[in-house]
Amino acid sequence: MKINNIIGAFCFLPAFAIAQQTVPISKAEVLEKVVQQNRKLKIGEQEVLSAKGDFNQTNAVFLPNISASHSAMATTNPLMAFGFKLNQEIVTQADFDPNKLNNPSQINMYATKFEVQQPIINVDGIFQRKAARAKWEATRMQLARTGDYLFLETEKAYMQLQLAYKNVTVLESALKAGEENLRLANNSFKQGYLQQSDVLSVQVRVTEIENQLQYAKSNIINASEYLAVLMNEDLEGILKPTDSLTVTSELISLENSLDSRSDVKAMEFATEAYKQNHKADKMAFLPRLNAFGSYELYDDEIFQGDANGYLFGAALTWNIFEGSKRFGKSQSSKAEFNKANLELEQYKSESQLEVNKAKRMLEDAKNNLRLTALALQQSEEALRIRTNRFKEGLERTTDLLTAETQFSQKQLEYFNTVFQHNYALAYLKFLTK
Repeated sequence: MKINNIIGAFCFLPAFAIAQQTVPISKAEVLEKVVQQNRKLKIGEQEVLSAKGDFNQTNAVFLPNISASHSAMATTNPLMAFGFKLNQEIVTQADFDPNKLNNPSQINMYATKFEVQQPIINVDGIFQRKAARAKWEATRMQLARTGDYLFLETEKAYMQLQLAYKNVTVLESALKAGEENLRLANNSFKQGYLQQSDVLSVQVRVTEIENQLQYAKSNIINASEYLAVLMNEDLEGILKPTDSLTVTSELISLENSLDSRSDVKAMEFATEAYKQNHKADKMAFLPRLNAFGSYELYDDEIFQGDANGYLFGAALTWNIFEGSKRFGKSQSSKAEFNKANLELEQYKSESQLEVNKAKRMLEDAKNNLRLTALALQQSEEALRIRTNRFKEGLERTTDLLTAETQFSQKQLEYFNTVFQHNYALAYLKFLTK
């Protein structure tokens, strides 16, 4: 008797905790918080920004490189001393004295220089820019697919929470019925209609239900904590769904091509990036044309510029041979491109296989849903008949326990089938989105 009291106390405490600390939440609220706060999405956003930054760096293919510098020097070197005077525009007739040319006094030089380098033709850089853009688009598509996956995972977690509460409701009802049967069995035993073994069988059944109920309540806590992780929130209390677990009858289009899926698009963009990188490696064999120019200020005092001058021009450079380095790099990038193409085709094939499996899974779930609904109706009617007969002393205890157990099982099976059906539908929608 003490053991039963202890078990009952432990079963009562979680129920009390759930009743006192439940936090009602709808599926729409959960999805909104996941979109706004989920860490995986925030990580993906940073990856997109990083890829965008890599792409912005390729603006250097078109935009100039501008720099400024200020330098200070002093020399007695004959050649440099005369050059410094020329730049400062202070050469006089006396400076051509051979003694001064050969043994000049120290001369100070302060130079301010502005330089501009403007790319004109860099073919390989253009293809590198295209590769960077493709990589950026790939990360954007991958982020979109991450959002789709989290939407599916959130729906699944929310449905698991709904199922857990349904299981608790079923088991609490079964426990109530079991306790009533135990009361009737005790009365019948006292009146001599039942044996002690029958009463013990009812007690064992009640204990089994209490144990199942404890596990079901633990599942509520587990599902609540997982949803809190998805929402990136500190959980205070236990979540309780405001939306009921019912059969979803949403129609979805199964005609969508795999090519429209964001994960497939991400792989296509990644393949395109490898393609453009290979083209860039091939274009590295071509010469580059760049313009350059500078404006210079000279003086013998710091941050002054009494003399000035400018220089501009263009340079055509052609690195003809680098010890076969470029040949090897081009060969490597071509192999990477071919590999990416094969991986894309393989991924499409596997994705189509997964779609076909998901369609069959949904059909199986629909059939199973019809069968479990029918079995639930039959078991409910059988339990009603046996309960009435048991109250009149016309039914054996074992038959009543069997009917009650079967009805509870069929209830649990039905709600689990509803969950499986709804998840199969959501999963197929995810695969065809």
